[in-house]
Amino acid sequence: MSVKGTLIPIGGNEDKGNGENERYTLEYIQEGILSRVVRESGGNDSLIIVIPTASSIPVEVSSNYRDAFNKLGCNNVHVMDIRSREDADSPVFLKLMKKANCVMFSGGDQSKIVKYIGGTKLDQIIKDKYKNEDFIIAGTSAGAMCMSEEMITGGGVQEAFTKGAVSMGNGMGFIPNFIIDSHFIRRGRFGRLAEAVARFPMKVGIGLAEDTGLVIKNCNECEVIGSGMVILFDPRRLIHNNRDSVEEGAPMSITNLKTHILANGDKLDIKEKRVHISPIHLEMTDAETL
Repeated sequence: MSVKGTLIPIGGNEDKGNGENERYTLEYIQEGILSRVVRESGGNDSLIIVIPTASSIPVEVSSNYRDAFNKLGCNNVHVMDIRSREDADSPVFLKLMKKANCVMFSGGDQSKIVKYIGGTKLDQIIKDKYKNEDFIIAGTSAGAMCMSEEMITGGGVQEAFTKGAVSMGNGMGFIPNFIIDSHFIRRGRFGRLAEAVARFPMKVGIGLAEDTGLVIKNCNECEVIGSGMVILFDPRRLIHNNRDSVEEGAPMSITNLKTHILANGDKLDIKEKRVHISPIHLEMTDAETL
């Protein structure tokens, strides 16, 4: 799959310059994730669209993002408050999206993004722009998780690594080879992402900590941004995976699950199985990297 656009999934609670997430933040918003979103979109004059569909408080969320982008000098920010499929196909929204440089999906419930936007005319415009233009699709928390074809829709941590603990559904399909989870460290979601990749062993699992994201080029080349870490689960060379042979609710076991922990500035190439570590600038290219 070849695309000209860029995906920026974010693990949630990114720095918006309001001091509310001091534990997971860079010192200044100008050095943070949203600043990178603006730069990738073409700078302060870029047209950025915020879609708060996933949120239960869309007006408040939209206002927070508008204020954050304004602090970065980006004032061409529009909100699409989409709460139905009819909203998504509004001629006004379709016309605006065709002009946009970036779309930003908020956090909340990722299933609502798929329910109200997936398969609509707006969805098609977004995908066409992503494939053919230097277009940015950013999303935080639910807005990041919805990007994959196979999307995590729920599942707590109490059941740990047991069959059926994680529920899956169709995502927006912006990227075919990843399964993305968010709030990964703080909410202890190791078990549910591990089950997700056991269920889909040709998909690489991406666990994003808060105030941490990836800049993904061509569905393959990734750079870590933000103040936290990214946990990478690569199941493509599993030796043992008993998911299909155990009953629902039973503990599972897998072996040879490759795991990487990456931080700001680290880069990875999924297809070439290459990890580039910053700032030491070491490159690992043998079969043991991914």
